[in-house]
Amino acid sequence: MRRALGLSLALTLAAGTAHGQKIGLAVANLQANFFNQIKQAAEAQGELRGVEIITVDAKGDGATQVSQVQDLLTQGIDALIYIPAGAAAATVPVKLARREGIPVVNIDRNAAGAPGDTFIATDSVTSAYQVCRYIIEQAGGEGQMIIVHGQKGTTPEVDRSQGCGEAISQFPGVEVVAEQWSNMWSQDEGFQITQNLLQAHPEVDIIFAQADALALGAAQAVEVANLPQRIWIAGFDGDTAALEALRDGVFDVTATQQTQKMGRMAVDDAIALINGEERAAIQLQDATLTTQDNVQPFIENHP
Repeated sequence: MRRALGLSLALTLAAGTAHGQKIGLAVANLQANFFNQIKQAAEAQGELRGVEIITVDAKGDGATQVSQVQDLLTQGIDALIYIPAGAAAATVPVKLARREGIPVVNIDRNAAGAPGDTFIATDSVTSAYQVCRYIIEQAGGEGQMIIVHGQKGTTPEVDRSQGCGEAISQFPGVEVVAEQWSNMWSQDEGFQITQNLLQAHPEVDIIFAQADALALGAAQAVEVANLPQRIWIAGFDGDTAALEALRDGVFDVTATQQTQKMGRMAVDDAIALINGEERAAIQLQDATLTTQDNVQPFIENHP
């Protein structure tokens, strides 16, 4: 009886692992906390599932990423987990992988015209709607607003613009007086863009920055500007450092994404695709509207 149970357990464990398989993980930019969280979760899941994860960092450069994916393919990867470094040339890595019969799992950003076998991302339209509605309501439902966009044309930038736009349309007293796009979603860009926009529009009451790094930069610019009115600041992502800043009142609201879950899902789905299983073309995950009132559990244990 014990021998039978032992054999059953061994078979179960073997079914849950994928020894000898290699998965390439092409990340847009590991300087961003959001992508680092996905990387760490994916690598931990790879170790758990018995697969080798080979990670490359494009550092925000599309041409570099194409070269890196070409190199991954020469290393004999069995699947590619792909986070495009930008909208330009985003289709190339997918096409290269498909030419070799390699399945592709996209996270956060899809390649327009050449999607992967499955796309795992936050429902950014819904979450951006919630974030913008919240920050507008906190400002009293009216006022001047500026928007600091992410990288133009990327999936999250497009979706967050759409979601926030839907919220703004419900408040006729809100006027978007200026908006500008960043290149790297970085804190430095958030500071520089917001500083310039506040100089041109000093009566701004509301800022939506499409990433937490941009929001932290915007908060710095607001502090330096020292304007008399209260300016409400929204971010997006739920980055670990930003959550602590949110707790401390540096800015007002964000959407906490399930980065750990998405990293694990990507590895599990890559293994499933290698084994000939199918996955849904799009798998959208919920994000949680996060303020000072509910931020602490996310600081202690990020989803």
